[in-house]
Amino acid sequence: MISTADAVPESSALRTPGYRTFLLTFMLAMMADNIEHVISYWVVFQKFHSAALGGFAVVSHWLPFLMFSVPVGALNDRFDSRRLIQCGMVLFIIASVGWGYFFVTDSLQVWHAMVLLTIHGCAGVLWGTSSQMLLYDIVGARSLPSAVRLNATARYLGVLVGPGVGSLIMRTLGPTWGIFVNTVFYLPLLLWLVRAPYGRHFRGVAAGPKRAVRGLADIIQTVRDVREVPVVGAMVLLAGTASFFIGNSYHAQMPGFAQDLGHGDPGATYTLLLGADAAGALLAGILLETRGSWLRTEPASALKMALLWGCALFAFSLVRVYPVAIFVLFLAGFFELSFSSMTQALVQLNAPDTIRGRVLGLFTMSASGLRAFSGVTVGLLGSVTNIHLSLAVSALAFVTVAGLLLLRRSPQGA
Repeated sequence: MISTADAVPESSALRTPGYRTFLLTFMLAMMADNIEHVISYWVVFQKFHSAALGGFAVVSHWLPFLMFSVPVGALNDRFDSRRLIQCGMVLFIIASVGWGYFFVTDSLQVWHAMVLLTIHGCAGVLWGTSSQMLLYDIVGARSLPSAVRLNATARYLGVLVGPGVGSLIMRTLGPTWGIFVNTVFYLPLLLWLVRAPYGRHFRGVAAGPKRAVRGLADIIQTVRDVREVPVVGAMVLLAGTASFFIGNSYHAQMPGFAQDLGHGDPGATYTLLLGADAAGALLAGILLETRGSWLRTEPASALKMALLWGCALFAFSLVRVYPVAIFVLFLAGFFELSFSSMTQALVQLNAPDTIRGRVLGLFTMSASGLRAFSGVTVGLLGSVTNIHLSLAVSALAFVTVAGLLLLRRSPQGA
């Protein structure tokens, strides 16, 4: 199988001035997203000590991606992606202000947390799918693989910096005022998009056909539309399998893992545990951008990196030694950035332009929406057994599926 990625000479997206601004504001928003997670997850864990609520945090964060990614993608085929991203930023700010209110009044209840976590998830689907759409409009096909890698790297840099900044804010300002300060980091992207000269109408592309939102029927139709593009189906399947079994559910359970490793306090050792996989992802992003020839952007490479990611998380679920846990999380981040950036780049490059939004919505639904089920496998199952066993079982299931997919593709030379 030869993808579009092999046919288009690649150029660094950093050569595009507009993309540099987008990348910086995107990274600030991603950092704010993770600061909110650090502060809210910590307060919720200390107040309720509930693995089930941690599992709900994962479900509520990703279920909107499952339900609304394709409809949001269809909106991007017809309307201004910039405005949809701005709507997402406004919802993020509302969620942070909501947490701050309940912290100030000391009136947080379980159902309050559930509502705020759901608002946060809805903000994410508006931001995530629309950002993928706008990314193509900013850099074009030639620089798209580079832009996807850099965005994925920025996402993990936000994950890396966010816990550190969040921990610092909690220790200096406390969680109450810290969550209010966090709203400021969403503003640069919100304001830049007011007049940013990008979008379908700027490059003269006609809006997509007007269609009623038909739920499941819309998803089925999108699958049919991309049936003739095998690489898209393969990458959607890989991303969906990773999200269904593992996703990022172990992040919501990190306070519990840290406590079992003997570092449950909100200090430097806890922050290092939170940022270990992000540091590995950052290294992968740098190597892929500066020495991309060592790992080709193709389905086989994505499958191999995904398989190694599952193995690393399986190892993390078993270890009880803090330095070893840091090391395997670092490896997990390295492998995850590698395969996730490849899958998205291949889908972006091979998506038909007239339905690009819906195709990216389908990919987002698979890569992000199916993470809602990982909240069940890791979070809720962890409340019945323990989070180490639930993560181990989930990782082992994914490794089995990814290994079978790799073996199936190997005879094809893919």
